[in-house]
Amino acid sequence: MWPALRSSGGRLRPSGGGDMIAAMAARDIDLRTFTYIDVLQPQLASFLATVSQGYLPVEEQASLFVEVKPGISINRITDVALKNSSVRPGMQIVERAFGCLEVHADDQGDVRAAGDAILNFLGKTVEDRLTPQVVTSEIITGTDAYQTMLINRFRHGDAILKGQSLYILETHPAGYALIAANEAEKASPIRLLEVVTFGAYGRLYLAGGDDEIKEAAAAAEAALSNIAGRPNEELVDVR
Repeated sequence: MWPALRSSGGRLRPSGGGDMIAAMAARDIDLRTFTYIDVLQPQLASFLATVSQGYLPVEEQASLFVEVKPGISINRITDVALKNSSVRPGMQIVERAFGCLEVHADDQGDVRAAGDAILNFLGKTVEDRLTPQVVTSEIITGTDAYQTMLINRFRHGDAILKGQSLYILETHPAGYALIAANEAEKASPIRLLEVVTFGAYGRLYLAGGDDEIKEAAAAAEAALSNIAGRPNEELVDVR
């Protein structure tokens, strides 16, 4: 049924039509990643401050990371979060397929309020996010000096040194790499090299001693395994 028309200054316009369209569009948004980080760890906060183009987070703040499909819809998600809470946006990335948003605040309650507003707008619950998949998980011990140079050329975090162990984690969807990084740093004194939280897959690179890396890897993957959501039945092509 078409929305009723009412007069406004001699012109007819739909009654509530804009709200109806927005609600219909919200239902079509695919919630891929939705994760709270209660306490940003020092290295991860510094890393985000290096790569973010918005308001830079600092350690011990709370954070929320959201990833949706299609990418353009992240603009509406940002609008809802900022108008219904006191959070600050650290990054917004808009791609054709996926879009992602990071917001943070000193008060965990403000971050939770932003998350509640987003879920309410989407008409979803937190369990409607995709369950994370670990696509790749590997540890390389005793790294060669030339390989460490290659890694250090693209990383935005700390540097890896010759002989250290390297941990590489690949996640699907991409946004889950962020909480994996935070939990790894919380569990072990590793070096955070790089985190990629957008695109088809997320990636995390860590360096450190053998035992430190093993402990960090276990913590990162345990955190992902504890995230409840809808079944992730998307085809993960690792060819």
